[in-house]
Amino acid sequence: MAIQQNTKRIAHIDCPGGGQVWVDGTILHIGHMRPPAGTTLVDIADPANPRVLANIQMPPGWHSHKVRAQDGIMITNHERLGVEGMADFGGGLAIYDTSKPDAPTLISKWTTGGRGVHRYDFDGRYAYISPTAEGYVGNIVMILDLADPAKPEEVGRWWIPGQWTGGGEDYPWDDYVPPRCHHPLRMGDRLYVSYWQHGLYILDISDMAKPVAIAHVNSSPAFPHPTHTCLPVPQPLKGRSVMVVADEDVAKLRPHAPAFTWIYDITDETNPLPISTWQVPGLDTDGAPQPPMMGCHQPSERFSGTVIPFAWFAQGLRLVDIADPFAPVEVGYYQPDPPDGASQASSNDVTIDDRGLIYLIDRMRGVEIIETSVF
Repeated sequence: MAIQQNTKRIAHIDCPGGGQVWVDGTILHIGHMRPPAGTTLVDIADPANPRVLANIQMPPGWHSHKVRAQDGIMITNHERLGVEGMADFGGGLAIYDTSKPDAPTLISKWTTGGRGVHRYDFDGRYAYISPTAEGYVGNIVMILDLADPAKPEEVGRWWIPGQWTGGGEDYPWDDYVPPRCHHPLRMGDRLYVSYWQHGLYILDISDMAKPVAIAHVNSSPAFPHPTHTCLPVPQPLKGRSVMVVADEDVAKLRPHAPAFTWIYDITDETNPLPISTWQVPGLDTDGAPQPPMMGCHQPSERFSGTVIPFAWFAQGLRLVDIADPFAPVEVGYYQPDPPDGASQASSNDVTIDDRGLIYLIDRMRGVEIIETSVF
C-alpha cells in the first residue's frame, strides 16, 4: 500500500512507463521510455477521470521519452537506444500541432547527428536542447528558434572546450567520463546547464548567437553522481538568489550512498556556493553504498511558491520546502506501490498544473494524479 503525508491520489493512468510528464492547459503529455510507446496525450479536464486522446508510436531502437508543449505546439525528442533500430530514422526533435489534441499532426522534424536529443526546455518560441552533433564528443548546448515550427533554425550553440574534436580541439578526458550536456533550463537571459559528470554551468545568453559561460562548478568526483538538473528559483529566498541542483542516482563513478539534491547560493552568479543539501530522511544512514535508483532524480520544472516537488526514484514523490534555503524541510510525500512485476517504484519525473495537482510518472508503468494541501 502506498504511504503518504499531506497528499492523496485522485486518479491513476495505466500506461507504459515514461521519462517526462508535462501539462499544457487541460492536456497531460506523457513521454514514454521504451518503443513502441512514444507520446500519449490525456484529457485531464476532469482529473478524477483522465481520458486518453491520442498515442504516437516510435520505431524499434528509438525513444521519445521527453515532451514539452505550449499553446498547441508540442515537441518531443528522438533519441537512439543502443545500436539497434532503424538507422535512417534519425535523432532530433519532432514538432507537432496539437491544437486538436486528439489528432496531433507532425509539422516538422529537426534532425541532428549521432544519437539525437536528450532533455530540453521550451518557452513557446525557443527550444534549449542537448543534442549530439557531428564533430563533437557527447551532447552540447544548442538553441533553436521555432518561430516558424515548420522551419526550425539554430541560433546558437555552446560546448565545453575540448568537445569539438572535429574542429581540431584537443580532447583532454581520455581518463574520465566523456562530457555530456544533460539539461539546459532558461530563466531570463541565463541558461542553467547540467553537464553530467562535468558538473554545472551558468551561461549568459543575452546574445543567443554567442552563449558565454560565466560560472562552472563540479561536485564530481568527490560526490560521484552525475549532475542532472539545475533549477533556478525566480524569487529571492532570505535575500539570496538560489538554485536547486539535483544529482541523479545512476551512472555513479564508484559505489556510493544515494544521490541527493543541493541548494546553491547564486547571488554572485560567477561563484555558485552550496549552502545546504537534502536527502529523504533515513535513506542514507551511514554513507554506505546502495543500489542505484534509490535516491534523487528530478525536481519539477514547475513549482508553486517555495515547495519543490521531486521525483525521488524508489522513494516516490517528495515535497520539499526551501523557504529557508539553508535548511530545506520535507512537507509531504507520496510513495507509490511498485508497478506489477517490479520490486520497487521508480518515480522518474513530476510536474504540476495550474490547479496545483501533481502528476508523477513511474519509469516502468503508470502515472499518478495527486492532490496536496501544502501548496
